[in-house]
Amino acid sequence: MERNVTLDFIRGVAILGILLLNIVAFGLPKAAYINPAWAGSVSLSDAWTWAALDLFAQVKFLTLFALLFGAGLQMLLHRGKRWIQSRLTLLVLLGFMHTLLLWDGDILLAYGLVGLVCWRMIRDAPGTRQLFNTGALLYLTGVGVLLLLGFISGDAPNRSWVPDAANIQYEQLWKVNGGTEAISNRADLLSSNLLALGAQYGWQLAGMMLLGGALMRSGWLKGQYSLHHYRRIGAWLIAVGMLINLPGIYAQWHVNWNYQWCAFLLQAPRELSAPFQTIGYAALAFGYWPWLSKLRLVSAITCVGRMALSNYLLQTLICTTLFFRFNLFMKFDRLQLLAFVPAVWAVNLLFSVLWLRYFRQGPLEWLWRQLTARAAGVSLRHSAR
Repeated sequence: MERNVTLDFIRGVAILGILLLNIVAFGLPKAAYINPAWAGSVSLSDAWTWAALDLFAQVKFLTLFALLFGAGLQMLLHRGKRWIQSRLTLLVLLGFMHTLLLWDGDILLAYGLVGLVCWRMIRDAPGTRQLFNTGALLYLTGVGVLLLLGFISGDAPNRSWVPDAANIQYEQLWKVNGGTEAISNRADLLSSNLLALGAQYGWQLAGMMLLGGALMRSGWLKGQYSLHHYRRIGAWLIAVGMLINLPGIYAQWHVNWNYQWCAFLLQAPRELSAPFQTIGYAALAFGYWPWLSKLRLVSAITCVGRMALSNYLLQTLICTTLFFRFNLFMKFDRLQLLAFVPAVWAVNLLFSVLWLRYFRQGPLEWLWRQLTARAAGVSLRHSAR
């Protein structure tokens, strides 16, 4: 099957864009990820950095990746049940090892688990419209659960939102020292993440996967519409998404990042805006592809997208080494951490371009495919390298 180069580019953008948020999770305590006032107070530069990332990136690139994951499930349907289940089960195992041994911010486990449910829903959907509507309903259900959790959570101080000095010191200790204590703490965090996946986030993740499957089935994610359509719909969707998100950003700042409001209720505008902006970003890529495809940087980002799994794990290896092994954890604020991002991007881009000069797939993509074939009992006709 011929590759959809534009989708590879969009996937590359998603992988690189995720690092804009993950760099905070690598360099600061877990509470800092969505709470700029995690230390009890916040500088003006930190607050503005948080606001800009919240508007353009927070949740958006993860949502974009989920959309593309669902599109990929639609494309894999011809492989059959055994291939898809084997592939996703291996992704679950990889995600489990990633989160236990390397970093608690893993997304692979969640995508694999939800994908094992969603591929059947995509396969069995009677039509594209029904699939799209089901995806939208599941996503809205997840947002509704988020609001419900906010109403019942109360306004009591929460250590996961504003940790005390002892908790911060302990988190720094186990992250920097590693070993069995780090694995034990990551296992505890994994339990909490799986609970959140089943109760709330999984609904949204499943919804975006179904939307991606529907848009692929309709031909929209194959670039089968006019350039004018993609440019017009892209600009409109991004504008709508920002208009939904902006009041939530302002309100969080206004209530001084209060736990009940900002950990739950005011997350809803961002979550509602994400599908609009996500699909809008993808639309602009299709709409301007004849011009984008001529740029060398775009070609390099496309290589990153072809090696998305390898590059995602490469980011983990680089950042855990920098912040945990070289003891840079908690040495920089949110704005300063962004200075590390272009350097990691450069490694992703250079690695991908050089690797694909000699091989057809990324190293982990190749291994994943080989193991999937063995698990599914399928013989590969051609080597992927």
